[in-house]
Amino acid sequence: MAINQILSSSAHRALAHEYKSLQDEPVEGFRVKLIEDNLREWEVAIFGPPETLYQGGYFKAHMKFPADYPYSPPTIRFLTKVWHPNVYENGDLCISILHPPIDDPQSGELPCERWNPTQSVRTVLLSVISLLNEPNTFSPANVDASIMYRRWKDSKGKDKEYENIIKKQVVSGRLEADRDGVVVPLTLEDYCKVSQVARSSAAAAAMDSDFYVEDYDLDVESDANSEEEFQDDATDSGNGES
Repeated sequence: MAINQILSSSAHRALAHEYKSLQDEPVEGFRVKLIEDNLREWEVAIFGPPETLYQGGYFKAHMKFPADYPYSPPTIRFLTKVWHPNVYENGDLCISILHPPIDDPQSGELPCERWNPTQSVRTVLLSVISLLNEPNTFSPANVDASIMYRRWKDSKGKDKEYENIIKKQVVSGRLEADRDGVVVPLTLEDYCKVSQVARSSAAAAAMDSDFYVEDYDLDVESDANSEEEFQDDATDSGNGES
């Protein structure tokens, strides 16, 4: 069974709508594409924000969505090596917005900082870009990176260890971008211009494209039984409860 078929119809429609929206109205800082036309798995390319250590960087990641999206959050794993306080050694991203909305006083996070169904791929990835330049060092996923970052920040850039690692990863990312045929924006003007150009290209492509949200809509009648089973399973699992 194809993985798309085990999505609930509501998740299928939500993801199809979000994907089309991001193609029609791209956002500066990142690009997305489906992996093997699979709505549940996306490849994400994140560009390093200008005027930060990550300027000129090109970071690839996989974004996977649960069957009950948007009621549960997606996960993000970097494929590109990222030395960052909130990225585990295996590339998994740790950020509040991707944590289930449960009350966990020990985490130091408020429920309102965690995932909720009003969030979207757009808000998540914008949060990731912000996190690159402003890590959360209170509960780091990479303790060594967190210590290095604090030394760099406290020394006002005099301690270069953290900065030098990031610069090496930026150079490595640029080489990967060249292999992928991707032009990485280096200035704030180019960074913002990417979305404008992409929007124009998307509008022109729409004239000849057969891609519409309806292409990804499930046959509601044929999927009714599977969705009812999914809803029963979600109820039994206690999803969303502490």
